[in-house]
Amino acid sequence: MSLVNYIDAAQHYFDRLVDTATDDELFAGGYLRGHFDLAVGYAQVEELNLEVDELNETVEKSLVKAYRNGELDENDKALVVRLWDEVKALA
Repeated sequence: MSLVNYIDAAQHYFDRLVDTATDDELFAGGYLRGHFDLAVGYAQVEELNLEVDELNETVEKSLVKAYRNGELDENDKALVVRLWDEVKALA
């Protein structure tokens, strides 16, 4: 899958959460989308030609840093990890 198609599929996934997710899943999805969008935006501004795996690695580094900073409790972290696995499966 191309990076553009992956980004589109991920954005569609995040948009669908609004209609189907619980409040906790909405929070986790919004949190994850922020990290995802930040990585995409950074790649665009820096004019990086990333592959899907490289984008995912950037998102994961951002998430790990946030986890280490204590930004999420364990329940929210578990939801973010589950949703992130679902997004990566779109590739």
